[in-house]
Amino acid sequence: MNDAVSSELLNRNLVILVLAQATAVTGTVALVTLGGIVGRDLAPTATLSTLPISLQVVGTAAATVFAAWTMSRIGRANGFALGAVLGAFGAGVAVVGVLDASFVVFCAGAMLVGVANAFSQQYRFAAAESVSPRSAGYAISITLAGSMIGAVAGPELAARGEDWISGARFAGTFVAVVGCYLVAAVLLLGLRPSPAPRIAEPRADANDLRPLPLIARQPAFVVAVVGAAVGHGVMSFVMTATPLAMHVVDGHSLSHTAAVIQAHVLAMYAPSLVSGPLIARFGGQRVMLAGAAVLLAMVIIGFAGREVMHYGVSMVALGVGWNFLYVGGTTVLGSAHGAAERFRAQAANDFTVFTVSALGSLSAGTVMQVFGWNTVLATSLPMIALALGVLAWVRPPRTDRS
Repeated sequence: MNDAVSSELLNRNLVILVLAQATAVTGTVALVTLGGIVGRDLAPTATLSTLPISLQVVGTAAATVFAAWTMSRIGRANGFALGAVLGAFGAGVAVVGVLDASFVVFCAGAMLVGVANAFSQQYRFAAAESVSPRSAGYAISITLAGSMIGAVAGPELAARGEDWISGARFAGTFVAVVGCYLVAAVLLLGLRPSPAPRIAEPRADANDLRPLPLIARQPAFVVAVVGAAVGHGVMSFVMTATPLAMHVVDGHSLSHTAAVIQAHVLAMYAPSLVSGPLIARFGGQRVMLAGAAVLLAMVIIGFAGREVMHYGVSMVALGVGWNFLYVGGTTVLGSAHGAAERFRAQAANDFTVFTVSALGSLSAGTVMQVFGWNTVLATSLPMIALALGVLAWVRPPRTDRS
């Protein structure tokens, strides 16, 4: 990283986005850690145990277009703050669901948290817009690296908040999550608008909006969306099933289960410290290809055994593979659209990515309960093969960002 890039990354917006990312991920990870366990306590049938986690992802997928539209109208700062308030409200609804032992209310809270995630997922786009194209990969990585704080705090809240409110298991955890989202909302109101969207222009006229199908046919768009969708879909599918497999089926303790989820989320975001420089050196597509290969290794490790070590190593690999695919895909996406097209292209990307993720999460509980952990792993293989094929054969035009 040269001095010009380093100085460009020292700006107010990136600091705010890193802190907001940390608080938002804390809430998300707490819900992911506990969603299947609380769901098991409240659900009318065991096959619905992971429905709260799945509905969180469904909420994200359903709200991606709305989030992008909202920010195109009221700006990044107000839009992001609105999303954080929705997250606080959703966590509050989850508290009510736990207090009333209502599975339906708890699911509604989880879905609202998912809606908030549709806004926070666009922090990475705001980070890229805050710097020049040559620094975009670094900015995205730095913002996602803030999630490491949430990766530690989320499982800690999950494990420690079990008995904070007497007679309502884990209600205290979700009260703390409300506070996390409110802190994020205050921080995000301090974002400053970028002087101009600083996105690499693949076209001469940035104000001439092309139809979305034309944008979507570009090789760079295909690579970005397929890679990120597979990464997020496999991650959601396997991660949703993991707490059930570990804690409920294999009998590992809640503390061990929380520690594995914590290691997984750290592995999702810690590579952000190096993925930006790797993208700058090797290109986004090559980094994504490496990520798909790491996901394949995750499946192989998962098949090797059912001890805490096997779960832990495979979930770390799952996190690293996701990071390379997600950060690489976000960077490559910037070369597929002009500045004036960014909201529609970003919305289409995130809608696709989180719809695939929602389908993976929705099916995880049933596959896990009916067929078992090995089937969860085996079901991931076709998607990983798809990503490997697309990333190996589709060649976008070379730019300084891909």
